[in-house]
Amino acid sequence: MDIFAVLTLFGGLALFLFGMNTMGDGLEKLSGGRLEQMLEKLTNSTFKGFMVGMLVTAVIQSSSATTVMVVGFVNSGIMKLSRAIGVIMGANVGTTITAWILSLTGISGDSFLLKMLKPTSFSPILAVIGIIFIMFCKSQKKKDIGTILVGFAILMFGMDSMSSAVEPLAEIPEFRELLLMFSNPLFGILAGMVLTAIIQSSSASVGILQALSVTGSITYASAIPIIMGQNIGTCVTALLSCIGAKKNAKRAAFVHLYFNIIGSVVLLVLFYTLNAFLHFTFLDDAVNPASIAIVHSIFNIAATALLLPFNKVLEKLACLTIRDKDEDNDTPFIDERFLNTPAVATAQCVTMCNKMAVLSEQTITDACSLLAKYRPELEASIIDNEKLIDTYEDVLGTYLVKLSSKSLTTDDSAETSKMLHSIGDFERISDHAVNIQESVKEMHEKKIFFSENAISEIDVLICALIEIVDNTTKAYTKNDIELAKRIEPLEQVIDKLVNELKLRHVKRLRDGKCTIELGFIFSDLLTSIERISDHCSNIAVCMIQLEEESFETHEYLYEVKHDDEGSFKNEYKEYRSKYVLP
Repeated sequence: MDIFAVLTLFGGLALFLFGMNTMGDGLEKLSGGRLEQMLEKLTNSTFKGFMVGMLVTAVIQSSSATTVMVVGFVNSGIMKLSRAIGVIMGANVGTTITAWILSLTGISGDSFLLKMLKPTSFSPILAVIGIIFIMFCKSQKKKDIGTILVGFAILMFGMDSMSSAVEPLAEIPEFRELLLMFSNPLFGILAGMVLTAIIQSSSASVGILQALSVTGSITYASAIPIIMGQNIGTCVTALLSCIGAKKNAKRAAFVHLYFNIIGSVVLLVLFYTLNAFLHFTFLDDAVNPASIAIVHSIFNIAATALLLPFNKVLEKLACLTIRDKDEDNDTPFIDERFLNTPAVATAQCVTMCNKMAVLSEQTITDACSLLAKYRPELEASIIDNEKLIDTYEDVLGTYLVKLSSKSLTTDDSAETSKMLHSIGDFERISDHAVNIQESVKEMHEKKIFFSENAISEIDVLICALIEIVDNTTKAYTKNDIELAKRIEPLEQVIDKLVNELKLRHVKRLRDGKCTIELGFIFSDLLTSIERISDHCSNIAVCMIQLEEESFETHEYLYEVKHDDEGSFKNEYKEYRSKYVLP
């Protein structure tokens, strides 16, 4: 084996890994996050979790990616540890599909049908179709399909290059002796573990073993323990991902480790015990890509069938390993593991952003209720909520900036942009809620009160404010564009009411019916209310702009307000008649 064969081997390996990664990314984008949502929601039983884990892994072609997602879900409190076990077991079975795809390289025959089934025959066709889709199709869905096809073609080309490069090894006695050493179960398991731990993909390491099998020097006696070790080595990715995670996330990673270790040990002991009595003759036979896929599948299915009934035992074992020593930090956060699967990361950001919106509305409602009756406990709740919303903004802002640098689908990119534009407005809304609370507190401490006329006027304004905040929250959390379009007319009505109240307030000051001290508080209240409605308008306009792909805010507002055929004027009149000052 000369230097050029070595270069071909490593070049083939690079193309193989790149093709697998490219194909996985394309499949993930094509699914549009639906698979991850299934993983998050359809796991209310161990069996369902097993089926979903198997399906997701079969599609995204990576048990490590599925397990890391599960660790992230458990870490975020979205998935319980007991539900994660079934998904982890399903991921181990789902990953076998890759070995079956790669086993196509072992097809041989002279008939046209068999020749066309060989990847070297149809991969170039898929590559051409994929490139056409990527370069000439405008649809993101077709581009994703093109990425999958090109990734598959590169994967198969890399596999073929590796197989061609290692064929001369069959003639080297030292290579055959090395492989013979791996027939020792301990050395075989260790070799499989190390290889998989380095490249962090059991599918890829099984593919490399399939490529080496074309030399005819790998026997079943060597392949079986190596495959067992590969399943243990794939746990490294999940173990690395749980560093710094909460207790249950670490336990999920250890469940994955224990499942593979116990499954490997039990099945190896069982296999070699039977071999001692039955003396399996096939152990000295050479394996091929298809037989490696069969062994890989049998091991994972048998291990799952063996350990699935004992999922509670695995959970207890993980809990004994990671004990309840320190309390987990309850500060809101989004797991950074999800950044590797942008669709999941976007969905988690949307969930947190919706919580932020609802909490902002609650803070405004509580602050406004203080005007009717001052309650110290409610004041404390408003301040705590405002601090929590500040945390939401910091966490979301930092995370969304990281997420926006990832490869996002068109929909996820629009959703990310909407959140980046909106979180600042929700945070400012809660700030103004605190301003209202401070104004009411000042009145309470100084025992000064508004006149009956001022109270009745403010009541009308508060009702309008509560409606605009409620509409904004509903429109945002439900992505209701039609409701968002009703916010700007109401915002204009609130501006009109604020201006009228300012004029009435000046008149009361001139007539001596209001003190200067109360006048300052009244003015602060009006300013806070007006600015809250402005932030509601910002959120609504952002939603509408992204929906209509328009980004000229002032131009949009001008067109809306001066469009005689639009609904703005009718809705403005409706709100104007609804909120009339006494």
